Amino acid sequence: MLTRRTLLASASASLLAGPALAQSYPTQTIRIIAGFPPGGGIDLSARLMADPLKNALGQAVIVENRTGAAGMLAANTVAKAPPDGHMLLMATSGEIAIAPHLYKEKMIYDPRRELAPVALIGVVPCVVVVADSTPVHNPKELIAYAKANAGKLSFSSSGVGNPQQLAGELMNTMAGTNVLHVPYRGAAPAVTDVATGAVTMSFTSLAAAFPLIKGGKLRAVAVTSKDRMPQLPDVPPLSEGAPGLAGYELLNWFGMFATGGTPQAIVDRLNRIVNTALKEPAIADKLVPQGIVPRPMNPAEYKKFVAAESEKFGKIIVQANIKLAN
Repeated sequence: MLTRRTLLASASASLLAGPALAQSYPTQTIRIIAGFPPGGGIDLSARLMADPLKNALGQAVIVENRTGAAGMLAANTVAKAPPDGHMLLMATSGEIAIAPHLYKEKMIYDPRRELAPVALIGVVPCVVVVADSTPVHNPKELIAYAKANAGKLSFSSSGVGNPQQLAGELMNTMAGTNVLHVPYRGAAPAVTDVATGAVTMSFTSLAAAFPLIKGGKLRAVAVTSKDRMPQLPDVPPLSEGAPGLAGYELLNWFGMFATGGTPQAIVDRLNRIVNTALKEPAIADKLVPQGIVPRPMNPAEYKKFVAAESEKFGKIIVQANIKLAN
């Protein structure tokens, strides 16, 4: 039977164990769990961090791809792991800040309680693309075209409830446009159908759209970050499209998490290693083609960022009445 004395004793033991665990960390191989297949931005981010962690910590670091449930299988694996810093998660905004608003009571892990933000790898703005034949070249023309053709245009994304759809729905809400969302199973068909004229525009990743942009079949007319992307310096932010879009920003992002309850000293140490690595040109140069913009933060800043992003995504989902059955 639990008594107040045993609870206090247990709490005291945990407090004492934390510093001891942090001082001896790491004592075994570190695993970075990625919830998406090899070759994508999450897998790349995980593998780019493996060597810096190995070199700084003196332990082997391996990357494991545990795909399924849009990254949530991997997130749940780390959420339920021992809180000792030996299993880490490389995640997108989806399984951390969007899924709780879509799945609600069906969620099998609580990102806020069971996952500890370690380090933000970078933000991944969406690129708004249209077919090269579309008479739109910048955000102002895009919004004017959408308003002139209210109810007649469509935008594609790689699925219901992902950051790309939320970016388009936020545009509709703030600018007063009425562009229909058309979900696809993946980014490749979503952007290909823009080039063929099946849909008017797409909110997508730079990695998915760049080959068609380079080939002259798609035109990038806006980005969903507040600032221009270094990869597309000539493409303005969507926020410049209309007065109602002032302050517009919608980002996907990639970041590292530990199991909730991991000693803060371990989290801080991991954060310093990752942030140092992100300043290395060799690593930054490999993130650029994926449309990833490095944005180092300390753990407190990152935790605040994740909370704010979750709140923003939740509001958009409610306003646009996004449901998984849609």
